[in-house]
Amino acid sequence: MRQGRRLFTGAHESVSAFSCVHLSPSQCSKEITFPAYLSVITQLSVAISPSSLSCTALLNNPSNQEASGEHGSVNYQLNDTPPIPTAPLKSTLDHMGTVACVDGAFLSSERISAAPQSRGNPVHRMAFKLDGVLGRLLACLPPVSSLQGLLQLSALILVLAVLYRVTRLLWRHAHNAHRLRCFAQPPKRNWLLGHLGMMRSTDEGLQAADQLVRTYRHSCTWFLGPFYTLVRLFHPDYTKPILMASASITIKDELFYGFLRPWLGQGLLLSNGEHWSRHRRLLTPAFHFDILKSYVEIFNKSSDIMHEKWRHLVADGKSSLDMFEQVSLMTLDCLLKCTFSYDSNCQESPSDYIAAIYELSALVVKREHHMPHHWNWLYWRSPEGQRFRRACDVVHKFTGDIVDRRRTALLHQGEPETHAADTTRSGRKKRTDFIDVLLLSKDDDGNGLTDEEIKAEADTFMFEGHDTTASGISWVLYNLALHPQYQDQCRAEINVLLDGRDTEEILWDDLTNLPFTTMCIKETLRLHPPVTTVARTFSQDMTVPEGRVIPQGNICLVSIYGTHHNPEIWPNPDVYDPSRFDPENSTNRPALAFIPFAAGPRNCIGQNFAMAELRVVVALTIRRFRVIPGKTEVRRLNQLILRAEGGLWLQLEPVTAP
Repeated sequence: MRQGRRLFTGAHESVSAFSCVHLSPSQCSKEITFPAYLSVITQLSVAISPSSLSCTALLNNPSNQEASGEHGSVNYQLNDTPPIPTAPLKSTLDHMGTVACVDGAFLSSERISAAPQSRGNPVHRMAFKLDGVLGRLLACLPPVSSLQGLLQLSALILVLAVLYRVTRLLWRHAHNAHRLRCFAQPPKRNWLLGHLGMMRSTDEGLQAADQLVRTYRHSCTWFLGPFYTLVRLFHPDYTKPILMASASITIKDELFYGFLRPWLGQGLLLSNGEHWSRHRRLLTPAFHFDILKSYVEIFNKSSDIMHEKWRHLVADGKSSLDMFEQVSLMTLDCLLKCTFSYDSNCQESPSDYIAAIYELSALVVKREHHMPHHWNWLYWRSPEGQRFRRACDVVHKFTGDIVDRRRTALLHQGEPETHAADTTRSGRKKRTDFIDVLLLSKDDDGNGLTDEEIKAEADTFMFEGHDTTASGISWVLYNLALHPQYQDQCRAEINVLLDGRDTEEILWDDLTNLPFTTMCIKETLRLHPPVTTVARTFSQDMTVPEGRVIPQGNICLVSIYGTHHNPEIWPNPDVYDPSRFDPENSTNRPALAFIPFAAGPRNCIGQNFAMAELRVVVALTIRRFRVIPGKTEVRRLNQLILRAEGGLWLQLEPVTAP
């Protein structure tokens, strides 16, 4: 082994830094006794890349190639995939006096200098230029026999770590971009930022998405600087392999879903692998048709409360209302009753729990658009992060109290707690709530969900169920307001259904007898999908049509909005036309052309719940009110769900029942 610069003096001469790091303090220099410093040096070296740089000192291990010296043997392995340029290591090795084993080949610093330099690659060229810079820096260092030398060496190692990180990031980005050349790439802002900032949540951003679909037809790549690579998919043939992939290889991407984790925990929305599979099996009975039938009564009653409030507002001269504000309170009221049997009276009075849910949703959107807050360390120290924690505490306390109370009732009574309003004369419950199903569910081994898992699923159901359904209902009313001929046709259909009844209550069996109203709802979900995109990553490469391959780890952005507005699938996609969903017109359409609830193993588990609520609320609203476009221009706002800037304002006119 060629000796490097003398780093320590005293009893042991010519001991290199890396061959000394694992010696006991008594073996180290008598002049400089810094065993703690040596530990730091080792940690900094490993910290250059914990995931791909393995530094292992093997003293006197004959089974490995060794770098022999006075004080033992040392073997360092540097492995990376794809291989990164090794030239910057040469100057460091010259200074440290050690030998590296790169990809299994035992290399001295001289052999590293002879490594292929791939001069045609700009990232390689930059890396090899760093070698000269590092060499000059090292030449300026004094012998490391003083505190000043130690500090300078530490600073150099930090600089080297940063340079390695940057080089590795750029190299991986270049390698990944090379593999994705089979996909079209829209023009970028510049070479560094890529498409960062070009995906806007405004109405103009959605118009740009329309143009993207018209131009590229099925897919394209999207680079958010050198940090994230997205493959945007907006054709059924391309979304099918992604959405229908096995859940065992599907991973919910942290870029789009990670900000929700402190709120929703390991619920069905955010979990992966076997944890997700087990929860999906245990939650499926909660959405069985026999359970959903009992919820229709709640949908009717919550709609009655909302409509009675509207009548009072119209009588007071307030006929212009923000549908999102009004309908979201109603859907939240439904969910609280269906999930917890909890009457919050939220449609008429404020609630800390309701306020916390709204604040959490707003804070997640705000964080998503503020890049520095993507780093947890910074976010949790910001005022917004502290507000997020406080709101989470409110929501988690509410959910926890409900779960504890219902579990206690099960232990003492052997069945869920009953309430006077929810029981028959025999004392039996009329319906089983969502929380009851979670508490009673067991897997094949007889194990149920823990309290923490139940709380996470309840929080997830509340998050996924109230805003998305409110968005769907609001946009249905908006489209019917713009097309009064379809509104009149829906009203006539509903009046025929309820003709001769003593009450206006819609029953479960009535839902299949509203074909045109259902067509209008589906056309709204096509034109204005509440959730515009879903993101997936995979643990293996994914193949899409024409042999294109999406490398493992890339974010696949399935554009529900883009698929629903693809002119190759939907002629005149911007036109509201309920007849698209006439059974006669749907026969030749691809199976995944209409995906408002996604598709495949990880589709929305509550889609039947949502469609039942949509039909009940829309039918009763159109029977009782005529909706007219408001005076304010409607501009779409694509946040966690599809909203409208400044609200979705409509005029209401009460309709006298026939």
